[in-house]
Amino acid sequence: MSRIAGCFEQLVEQGRKAVIPYIVVGDPSLEITVDLMHELVSSGADIIELGVPFSDPMSEGPVIQLAHERALANGASLRHALDTVRAFREKNQTTPVLLMGYANPVEHMGYAKFADAAAEAGLDALLTVDIPPEEVAPVNAELQRVGMDNIFLVAPTTPDERLHRIVDQASGFVYYVSLKGVTGAGHLDIDNVAHHVSRIRENTQLPVAVGFGIKDAESAAAVAGVADGVVVGSALINAMAAAIEGGADHTAAGKVAAGLLAEIRRGVDSVTS
Repeated sequence: MSRIAGCFEQLVEQGRKAVIPYIVVGDPSLEITVDLMHELVSSGADIIELGVPFSDPMSEGPVIQLAHERALANGASLRHALDTVRAFREKNQTTPVLLMGYANPVEHMGYAKFADAAAEAGLDALLTVDIPPEEVAPVNAELQRVGMDNIFLVAPTTPDERLHRIVDQASGFVYYVSLKGVTGAGHLDIDNVAHHVSRIRENTQLPVAVGFGIKDAESAAAVAGVADGVVVGSALINAMAAAIEGGADHTAAGKVAAGLLAEIRRGVDSVTS
């Protein structure tokens, strides 16, 4: 059983839902990322999603695009992301970590070389926005060889035939994008989210986590009422950026983000406890 599958199984036994924070490696600095991951775990994170800095993050809204730009300016890369996971594992062997990014850096490294390096670092899963299910077989072969999951996105516009192809290739969990658009955009329509989560569950036994548009404890609680996990990214990154703009240093900004995640944790637990 993978670390992600074990995490969701344990949460089910506890009657709880997963809280999955997203941050970008190297934002606001390379030095703080590992400490920030530990802060987020202490504040209630069940799984950590690490964004790999990329020059053209097409699915991201302006908040996360700026985080990618800051991280790239700080020199962060896919290799730094793997180094970050390796450093995190020195103190934490239980919390699953997945890398979220785009195909180009992984293809440049090579699927086999990436899988070996990722497994050695202690990574649990990969999520690539732009490798479609029709082309994922070579990646999946290498990930499965080293025991890693491949997380797929499902959108509100995903037709049934494509949904079948996606869940056939997915492992760990399915990530449902709660709205049309980029990260941080729009407002949640919980009835619509519930409909699509139910549709996904009709096609797979994998847990379903929901991201995009979750900003606070209230929206997280609403999503937790219909899904197995809640992903929050833009709100955390925006909180750190605002704190730094207000004069906070990077460590203090990280604590602001961790405080917001603790509120989200309480919101999620309020509907599952």
